[in-house]
Amino acid sequence: MATLFETHRALLERAVAATAERGYWTPYPEAPSGRIYGETAKDDGEAAFEARLGKPFALPGHPDDEGTVGAERSPYGRALDIAYPAASVDALIAASRAAGAGWDAASVEQRVGVCLEILARLNRRSFEIGNAVMHTTGQAFVMAFQAGGPHAQDRALEAVAYAWAEMTRTPAAAEWSKPQGKGEPLVLEKRYRIVPRGIALTIGCATFPTWNGYPGMFASLATGNTVIVKPHPAAILPLAITVEIGREVLAEQGFDPDVLLLAADAPGAEKTKDLATRPEVGIVDFTGSNAFAGWLRDNVRGTQLYTEEAGVNSIVVASTGDFRGMCANIAFSLSLYSGQMCTAPQDVWVPRGGIETDQGHKAFDEVAAGIAGAVDGLLSDPARAAGVCGALAGEATLQRVRDSARLGRVVRPSTPIAGLEDARTATPLILAVDAAETDAHLEERFGPIGFVVAADDAADAIARAAAAAKAKGAITAAVYATDDATLDAAADAFAAAGVNLSCNLTGGIFVNQSAAFSDYHVTGGNPAGNACLTDAAFVANRFRVATVRRLKAG
Repeated sequence: MATLFETHRALLERAVAATAERGYWTPYPEAPSGRIYGETAKDDGEAAFEARLGKPFALPGHPDDEGTVGAERSPYGRALDIAYPAASVDALIAASRAAGAGWDAASVEQRVGVCLEILARLNRRSFEIGNAVMHTTGQAFVMAFQAGGPHAQDRALEAVAYAWAEMTRTPAAAEWSKPQGKGEPLVLEKRYRIVPRGIALTIGCATFPTWNGYPGMFASLATGNTVIVKPHPAAILPLAITVEIGREVLAEQGFDPDVLLLAADAPGAEKTKDLATRPEVGIVDFTGSNAFAGWLRDNVRGTQLYTEEAGVNSIVVASTGDFRGMCANIAFSLSLYSGQMCTAPQDVWVPRGGIETDQGHKAFDEVAAGIAGAVDGLLSDPARAAGVCGALAGEATLQRVRDSARLGRVVRPSTPIAGLEDARTATPLILAVDAAETDAHLEERFGPIGFVVAADDAADAIARAAAAAKAKGAITAAVYATDDATLDAAADAFAAAGVNLSCNLTGGIFVNQSAAFSDYHVTGGNPAGNACLTDAAFVANRFRVATVRRLKAG
């Protein structure tokens, strides 16, 4: 079984090095290209996805004492009609516990080797997974391929690399010799064992099921915990494929495939609370709302809980040397996947008296109009609009866009995307408000909703945006300024609020993006989440080290 570790050893060593270097690196190419993945990969992946529709999803040997379940519908308009095996909470816990004995006893090398092999096979199936992500989340295909496939695999590998580093920080064995003056030293042989916490529960989200789900899932597997994957009822397929592949590798390597289980359920009949509160569950990874994260905090005490939650991400516009480039960059960030990213900006803070730019002074209204005009230009071609915005994952998001139009002065109305009449779509709604008159912008409005917020001046904008992050949570922040003093003030304020900051972005880098092996996604330092993807703290508390001491034989 150690052969898998040897097969992937070079990849693991490079990944560990990348976590220290923090430069650009990926072993999983993000381009959906036939030259990379094979000339037939695109067609093969689409055919594999189509073959799933309207059929039972087979997971041989998986518990199914409650029959089948499945009610996924593509945001692009078609029903998937896939029936997944449904298992009771008792059956899932029992199967996971039984599988844990063999997985716990495996060596660190064996477990890491299995994880790396699963990732290799997931990468080969990236086109199939891309279609699955597209038709469950509403992401346009290229984004679904990248975020659901290679980028998610990057984050998983990053977690495995950190887990390997933390587990091997302590040697497997050591000799302890304590001098005793003129007498013989006391000598002990010590062995150190990695002890997992038990069962880990991964609670998937509706918008990024693999990107957000993989880090916790692979960190737990690598550190010896069995994993129950509880997908969002609207986005089961991407994680079901992942579980399918994982179970195949586990079985081939002689492990009980129930090390990895799928807890599929139906809307309104979710098993999440029952699973999370079982005493056998030692770890919970959750991505979603502050409300449910709060419920978890109140009810799973004693369980190691990792959360990524909601927040209000801000951009502060103090001045710019590239007004057009700034507006274009902000427009793309507001439009990408219709604002349904945890990293998407919501509030654009602008001094009430306007800003200085390379085009001269721009009044507040001119800045707002510039951003709105850039959105119009970006989305003027329906095909490009569809590729950038995709579709809305849920009907509630569309209703939120409609309801939000009353919250401020409409600078740009939201409209459907032409050519996607069967899909649920909405382009960005942009509102102008004044921070002295309303706080509507201080609540997260998930979806394609943006506020251009008037502040007293740049310092006031930075202070208000950082305070909002500290109180409500934020994952990203950005600032545009032509002077180092403002940039430094923003860096200090947002760091104190636990927010990652981007400065003067134009061109092809956007505040929404988070690169594995380089960017820390979420800091854990404000209400947007208590964990970071990925750092040592994300993996180290998933196991303990137990010592066995023996007197060395004379």
